[in-house]
Amino acid sequence: MRASLLTLGCAAALSAATAVELLSVPVPMRDGARLSANVFLPPEHTRLPTILIRTPYGKGGDLVPNYQAFVDRGYAVVVEDVRGRYESEGVFEQLHKEPEDGDDTLNWIARQPWSNGKVGMTGGSYLGIVQWKAALRNNPHLKAIFPVVSGDDDYRDRYYSPGGAIKLGHRMEWMAENLKAPGYRLDFNQFVWHLPLRTADLAATGQISQAYQEAMSHPAFDSFWQAISTKEHLDQIRVPVFAVGGWYDNYVQGDLDAYATLRQKTGLNHILIGPWPHNMSYKFADADFGPDSSVPVRGLQLQWFDQWLKGKDTRLASQPPVRVFLMGANKWRDEREWPPPEARRRVLYFDSNGHANTLSGDGSLRSRMAYREEQDHYTYDPRDPSPTRGGAVCCNPRVFPWGPLDQRGVEAREDVLVYSTRRLRQDLEVIGPVKVVLHVATSARDTDFTAKLVDVFPDGRARILTDGILRLRYRHSLEKPELARPGDVYEVTIDAGETGNVFLRGHRLRVEISSSNFPKYDRNPNTGGSIPDETRLRTANQTLFHGPEHPSRVEFLAIPPPGSD
Repeated sequence: MRASLLTLGCAAALSAATAVELLSVPVPMRDGARLSANVFLPPEHTRLPTILIRTPYGKGGDLVPNYQAFVDRGYAVVVEDVRGRYESEGVFEQLHKEPEDGDDTLNWIARQPWSNGKVGMTGGSYLGIVQWKAALRNNPHLKAIFPVVSGDDDYRDRYYSPGGAIKLGHRMEWMAENLKAPGYRLDFNQFVWHLPLRTADLAATGQISQAYQEAMSHPAFDSFWQAISTKEHLDQIRVPVFAVGGWYDNYVQGDLDAYATLRQKTGLNHILIGPWPHNMSYKFADADFGPDSSVPVRGLQLQWFDQWLKGKDTRLASQPPVRVFLMGANKWRDEREWPPPEARRRVLYFDSNGHANTLSGDGSLRSRMAYREEQDHYTYDPRDPSPTRGGAVCCNPRVFPWGPLDQRGVEAREDVLVYSTRRLRQDLEVIGPVKVVLHVATSARDTDFTAKLVDVFPDGRARILTDGILRLRYRHSLEKPELARPGDVYEVTIDAGETGNVFLRGHRLRVEISSSNFPKYDRNPNTGGSIPDETRLRTANQTLFHGPEHPSRVEFLAIPPPGSD
């Protein structure tokens, strides 16, 4: 995502004085490549702490108002084109070179006559990912980072889902906008259907992407991904981290995972999660989360860097490190841990009164298991997949709409099963991870199962909160795929993401089950073959079992109501 990610509310007024500008400064890397950076300094300066922004989207030539706030606060600002982009030399290698290049840039800054050797990094999306990569090196000059909507894992965040399906819409749209050949015409609604997936980069951009080809060659979470994963190496990070994410952003699960892990190890990190998509907007056409949903993130950044780069006492030091927005209630909740320790596990079991896929929600969610065994059936045809409608997708809402959209049109499909509670008699505060445990059988050697958590309003609107997918071959682990035996019954767990939502009295909690959510995720061709190379498509007959012998269910955390045990 481009500059809109960084325009987060400027806390300082623009200075009338003009900053000192050092443009297109070469920054040497250890392999001889030279990256290009712009340096902005206060008019009167000695040795200063520095804010570093590393970007693949073009550093520009001016000190934009967004960065002026740092200069006005007495910081040097360095904006650098990453390797192989715009004025920087080398080949753009998004999966491999960022740790070393970030490390080399930090050392270069520390050697400059205007630097006091203390550096903080900020920025969102790719600009946040490179912060994590640099932090893995524990460079002594890097004192704090402030990544926004960036996640913590290349496999689970950027290319694949936690259930092993490809994040097709995300990858294709990002590549089409940023890596396309000159003059190549974009058509999102065409190239997401391209088969085989191994050549979808060519369809989307007109040229081959090295990173995409590597991702297609490693569909499992193997040693290739483990070596470059931030998530797998969080124990190496010592730098203080303030992360910002959004419930409707592709990276929110990784943001929360990194917080929970680092909080146990260092205790130096904060996290803020709002009802936002990837561009941090707080306004949706179909939902209003109220005026409190907007936060001046730039002011938080200034406090964070004042604390760690200048040694100042700030309000952040005394505030709870977790702040998450509760949708539905439209209020903020402050905590010290994630998930909140007071949250309790809740389980709702699937039941049905006949066929489950109706808008009225024939399928039921009950706190007690059904007395009898039942089955629900549907056919999944990858030629006509269940479509994505909103949710946490990325990165251009004009071609791939995001956010809290109404799911009723999707729920009317024959390949979608719908299970709902009765109207709630009191508010239900759901906060944290959501898991959907299914007992399923299929006619295919491999297929997918999807789940969505939906908030159903009294007027029938069905607002998506979070979703997930499991590729059946990864039912045991992401590391070792194993094909299924047609007709056998398997217990599978779908990681359906994380949320913070109050289901208000009179609303219903709903879970949708299907086998596709396209183009957020790629289509499983149901053949059992190599998915990146497959061109054949087959239908799969799916069965969902529920009852005392097959307790299909949704599991989540909820805050007990006042007065409960």
